[in-house]
Amino acid sequence: MSSIEEMAAAMKQYVDDPVPFVRNVLDVSPDDWQVDALRGLGSNARVSIRSGHGVGKTALEAWAVCWFLFTRPYPKIPCTAPTQQQLFDILWPEISKWLKRSPLLNDLFEWQKTKITNKCFPERWFATARTASKSENMAGFHEEHLLFICDEASGIDDSIYETIEGALTTEDAKLLLCGNPTKNSGVFKRSFFEDRELYYTAKVSCMDTHRVADQYSQRLIKQYGLDSDVVRVRVLGEFPKAEPDGLIPLELVEAAMMRELPDDHDAMLEIGADIARFGDDETIFVPRIAGKVLGMFHYTKQDTMTTVGKLVGIVTGMMADYSKPYATIKVDDDGVGGGVTDRLREVIMEKGLNVEVVACHNGGSPEDKEHYANWVTEQWCGIRQRLSDGDLQLPQDDELAAQLSTRKYLLNSRDQIILEDKKTYKKRIHRSPDRADALVLAFAGSGEVDFGLAAALGGAKLYG
Repeated sequence: MSSIEEMAAAMKQYVDDPVPFVRNVLDVSPDDWQVDALRGLGSNARVSIRSGHGVGKTALEAWAVCWFLFTRPYPKIPCTAPTQQQLFDILWPEISKWLKRSPLLNDLFEWQKTKITNKCFPERWFATARTASKSENMAGFHEEHLLFICDEASGIDDSIYETIEGALTTEDAKLLLCGNPTKNSGVFKRSFFEDRELYYTAKVSCMDTHRVADQYSQRLIKQYGLDSDVVRVRVLGEFPKAEPDGLIPLELVEAAMMRELPDDHDAMLEIGADIARFGDDETIFVPRIAGKVLGMFHYTKQDTMTTVGKLVGIVTGMMADYSKPYATIKVDDDGVGGGVTDRLREVIMEKGLNVEVVACHNGGSPEDKEHYANWVTEQWCGIRQRLSDGDLQLPQDDELAAQLSTRKYLLNSRDQIILEDKKTYKKRIHRSPDRADALVLAFAGSGEVDFGLAAALGGAKLYG
């Protein structure tokens, strides 16, 4: 038998069942849920998998790409995700890992930064990476053997799916959706409910797999409760239910963590600083330019002078990195933060830095005294509005997502919205919302809050 005939026989052997391909060609033993999902993909046109974090979704997607590339002549495999980071830093390297693991696949295919091609037929036999930023990125794919991979599928806009839908016209056109169930609307949500008859579906909890450390699940359950949206989405693989008295729905936070905003070169650098001293609370610095949060610096158990030194180093470094002639640092001035504010101003003056330090007081007066009981409530509502408007890009951070989405609000006797105070939150959650508070400080005073938001939140119970 010639090598071509051997190849054809191998392709035929695995064409309808990815499981033996994964075991024999990739030399890996998939988990039980991955076996079921792979067989579902072999026998169904559409597969949708929702899960908690870290259960092995990305590996499943990479195996599916390798399988489809090997078992079909002239296939096209468009792979997409909401962000470049998810696509090029996570999924694409995962595919590279498995291609290199197999000498057979490594000989047949060439991995490139945005494309994987058959070495003999690179123009017609390939997988390609396309971000889900606009529908045109997914247009123009027409082939008998077609597999669309949608990673973090909740974060992909329905307009992208409409374009994909137009290409699923041949008998061997397939669609694989995987992700955390972060959003209560859209194609991914409907694939488990209204459109379920079109899909093979599965739900995978972190507690159903050995791949996720039990400490991760138990920590989130202990802090936020088994029925909290944080645990539902990030551990159990359930869609969020949204607490009636929660200020910021997790769905909005997760969307911001999968958003990529354009750079605003004219905007200045602003840093929010929430200060802790000793104990378990964190000192957090959150830098941002316009709506884009640039990262998060967190420290524990350090004195105020060390905090000042680190903050000065961060602001001067980022001013240089982003070519900003001016910056603003907004510090929580209550408690230990007051010492940081004073010393920070002294150091900035000594060094001749073009940096403004703004002292912020959570209990201070709001601009809109009719609707908000205090300054911090107004600022938190400003973050909610930015999230609702799609004007905020957040880093991927479990703690930040949890802190933003678990803070409650109430109405006082004057019908003003009032944010759950920090002591009450810490007693309920057993953790201080330091990361969320630093984010709020970074955006403090950055715009008016729409009165419509206050009306929308008017249904909460009275304070006390």
